[in-house]
Amino acid sequence: MANENKSNGAAPDGPRFRSLLFICAANTARSVMAEHILRRELTNRGVDHHVRITSAGIAPYARDGALVSLDTRMALRDVGIDLGDEATSTDLKRHPELLEECDLVIAMTEQQARELVERFPAANARPVFTLRSFAREAGDIEDPYEKGDVVFAECREEIHRLIPIIIERLFED
Repeated sequence: MANENKSNGAAPDGPRFRSLLFICAANTARSVMAEHILRRELTNRGVDHHVRITSAGIAPYARDGALVSLDTRMALRDVGIDLGDEATSTDLKRHPELLEECDLVIAMTEQQARELVERFPAANARPVFTLRSFAREAGDIEDPYEKGDVVFAECREEIHRLIPIIIERLFED
């Protein structure tokens, strides 16, 4: 049955991780893209009800309520994901419950993964990966901040390329 599901793009019945937290610096670009692309792909496969997905920023300058970058919203809109003009960020410092409630944390960079473990004790009780390492690749998802719409689109496409691998890993035995 699991092999049939993999061949037709569907995921098996139950995930290994039930709650996933994406993190990046300010939660205005990469983690937002990853959250919404993964959410859409899980919905397309009919398994969105199995995994809770959230995202947050961990940088000292991360702020609750900061607007998600216009470039992020446009990059997502280009692939049919409309966050609306009022989409805002979440600061993990103000919402540590997101970390306490998740089964898995996926950071965009190795540095963010290290900072998370150093600054948030609850992270020590959870598996922490980078997006690429969870997809069994090396490297970081670089910040597209202030690099223009082409770089934002490239970042979105790189995240989108990794999402099917992430889904396989979420549901593997």
